[in-house]
Amino acid sequence: MAKPIFNRTVEVDGVEIFYREAGDPRHPSLLLLHGFPSMSLMFRELMTAMSDRYHLVAPDYPGFGFSAFPDKEFFEYSFRNISAYINKFTDAIQLDRFTIFLHDYGCPIGLRLCINHPEKIEGIIVMNGNAYEEGNGPQWDETIAYWKTRRRKRSRRSMHF
Repeated sequence: MAKPIFNRTVEVDGVEIFYREAGDPRHPSLLLLHGFPSMSLMFRELMTAMSDRYHLVAPDYPGFGFSAFPDKEFFEYSFRNISAYINKFTDAIQLDRFTIFLHDYGCPIGLRLCINHPEKIEGIIVMNGNAYEEGNGPQWDETIAYWKTRRRKRSRRSMHF
């Protein structure tokens, strides 16, 4: 029998992270990382269908869905930084071991989590995800240029948070 999906929030380094959770935490856990432009809501049907056998957790990244939108002057919107926040998010909700589900934009976020914290990873599921910069394609040129510009400006000020 499917379990209800709960909407929750947790604060991670001063940023409120919204997430959806379903299933029994004693069952194997799946961390569901959404694509772009999306949010944890994209996993609603999956969570309903699998919550009788799995513990499912689907966060909205900072700046997405119902999570807080930190000011870009103080928050680095990069795969590296969002991955660090998702790692701290798993610590905050005491999600120690899980299979990670990577979709689209969630792939470079989640793969960094896998590389930097392999002790947490039981398995990896990838759906339509790029694991290399060349795979981003020309539709990302403007975003990548913005990231490079922001990094240069930020490095001159040496801001650390």
